[in-house]
Amino acid sequence: MRRNPWSTLAVLALAQFMVVLDVTIVNVALPDLQNDLGFSADDLQWVVSAYTLVFGGFLLLGGRAADLLGRRRLFLAGLTVFGLASLAGGLADSQGLLIAFRAVQGLGGAMMSPAALSILTVTFAPGRERNIALGIWGGLAGLGGTLGVVAGGFLVDGASWRWVFFVNVPVAVALLAVTPLFVGESRAGSTDGPRTFDALGALLATTGVLALIYGVIRAEPLGWSDPEVIGSLVAAVVLLAGFVAAEARSAAPLVPLRMFRSRSLSVSTVQLGLNGAAFLSMFFLAAIFLQQVRGESAVATGVQFLPMGLAAILGAASASSLVTRIGTRPVHLIGSVLGVAGLLLLTTAGATGGYATELLPGFALFGFGIMWVGVPGQISAVSEVSHDDAGAASGLVSAGYQVGGVLGLAVVNTLSTSLANSRLAEGASVQAALVDAFHRGMLVAAGFAVVNAGLAFAARQRVPDAQELTEAVPV
Repeated sequence: MRRNPWSTLAVLALAQFMVVLDVTIVNVALPDLQNDLGFSADDLQWVVSAYTLVFGGFLLLGGRAADLLGRRRLFLAGLTVFGLASLAGGLADSQGLLIAFRAVQGLGGAMMSPAALSILTVTFAPGRERNIALGIWGGLAGLGGTLGVVAGGFLVDGASWRWVFFVNVPVAVALLAVTPLFVGESRAGSTDGPRTFDALGALLATTGVLALIYGVIRAEPLGWSDPEVIGSLVAAVVLLAGFVAAEARSAAPLVPLRMFRSRSLSVSTVQLGLNGAAFLSMFFLAAIFLQQVRGESAVATGVQFLPMGLAAILGAASASSLVTRIGTRPVHLIGSVLGVAGLLLLTTAGATGGYATELLPGFALFGFGIMWVGVPGQISAVSEVSHDDAGAASGLVSAGYQVGGVLGLAVVNTLSTSLANSRLAEGASVQAALVDAFHRGMLVAAGFAVVNAGLAFAARQRVPDAQELTEAVPV
């Protein structure tokens, strides 16, 4: 049966739209979710982090499994896991169950996304059609993130926080029904290398990062010298060292260690991780600040985030155009400076000030700036690796972005919560303590962006052509 490639693209893009939307739609539901299930300020971040960590930790394994087991087969399996986890998350009646189902959602996304991108790549030949397809793919992914905050607001205010999970179920069912009709099966041939995948490497990497994040989070209530914190951090070092050793011995490693000989790839992975740390931290704290401090409804919160999403779309388009003229380093540096400026502007926001003067400029500058960091980072990541390693390199920087976001959120939320608790102990009002905590969080996130600006000088200057732009897969 001959399938229309554009119908295939429509199915795949809708699935990616759903996965990206789920990253942002939950944020506006956080205050309602916290009140209903009794989350503490420390534990609430796991609603976001559980999804992001598992998604980032298993992206590489998902891509390799799709090549070996069948791309459509893994896409359908991931879609099923994602849909069932969404249904279960909406029905969850405890903190532990919700966090567990969010992690399963992340696993489903890590199976779906690389499989879908692989199908898209083999469906469209290199050249104009693939460029258009990738543009639509990336555009809809960006739109999903932008619309997620507004859709989440309407669902929370109109029904309850549970519907930010339930909304995925009919979409997943529809996609499961139409995928066999419009998407063909494909897999890597026997000439593509050893037909094995590195489950041990994925397990060691994910559990190692999880132990590191847990140690950072527990350091705030327990102290850095507590045996639980020390044990978690030591376990993280051992597990991550084990990951490096496993990759060195594996016949088909998730991350071939030879790739780290590329300075551009190494710098880009850190660069995009810091970008993720600044974004996820700002987004998490701002959603709580708008609702719990400024008293905005979930819908109003989503609408107030819209300019940031629109600025990000404009930033991606302008960066893609400008980078071919002036190169990656200037765009990276300017984007970092804009991100710092936006975050510093947000530190002036109070509980009662005007949105147009205290929040809008910071949101818009930050949204525009993060894409001016992201686009050159994606291009540089694959600029010095062979075509055989291009997929692994793209997966590595995508995972770096997700894991960097989780680590950054852990650090920022720990420092913000610590300040809030200290201010409350001094007798400050809850509102004043939360304002101070938000300001500290924005300052720490701005610190991530400052480090990113410094990395611009460590990164190599690249002036990419159209082909390199095509190979730079959005994270």
